[in-house]
Amino acid sequence: MAKKQLDEQEEAAQESVAVSADDKLERVACTPVPVSADNFNTKAILPYGLALAHVYLAMNEFVDFLGFINQQLNSKRIQRFESMLMPANFSSMVGEFITSTIPKHCATLAKNQYHNGHPDLLPKGRFPGNALQHGAEGIEVKASRYHRGWQGHNAEECWLMVYVFDSNRPSDGAKKISPRPFIFQKVYLAQLTKDDWLFSGRKEGSRRTITASVTRVGFEKLKANWLYHDGGEKH
Repeated sequence: MAKKQLDEQEEAAQESVAVSADDKLERVACTPVPVSADNFNTKAILPYGLALAHVYLAMNEFVDFLGFINQQLNSKRIQRFESMLMPANFSSMVGEFITSTIPKHCATLAKNQYHNGHPDLLPKGRFPGNALQHGAEGIEVKASRYHRGWQGHNAEECWLMVYVFDSNRPSDGAKKISPRPFIFQKVYLAQLTKDDWLFSGRKEGSRRTITASVTRVGFEKLKANWLYHDGGEKH
């Protein structure tokens, strides 16, 4: 009986150590990787008065925001945002935050006030109320965990700015993937035409939303005018 109790106590102690190790990794992952000012491309072309400094400040604000939220969640033993939200929802949040923050620093751009209007950022004062349902002037903003193959609901002519990041997903726990901090890996910006998009279509019976994907030529345009690269995987 005594041996059984000792074995149970040993198992409980081992489990406690394992939980502590996981907790430590989780705490570390609550602090995103800082954005480095040295990783920006000073030769990049930016439209509508947008500057690299504006992009840098918006990215840093998101990093600060996510770090604050995740640390508060961790103090209550709640999952981090990126481990809680569906991947598409989290990517959308990253994009929306950037879209809302850039105009704070760039006086020549405004967030499109039209509900689901396109593009996301407009030349400030160009349209009444800074609202436009659909147009080619401005910058569409996307955030993605993927390094290419970005999608949109329409093949649009406008500037496209893509923020590529890495983070955990909700499914990582079940796959035994360790916690890791959020990091911005790349930012691309280029003026695309309708020919730079390809409609994906959908199979008969599929309920998936029809989307358009950036073509290889479109990707090369974006790659040629990269704004930020974290120094990891080659862009």
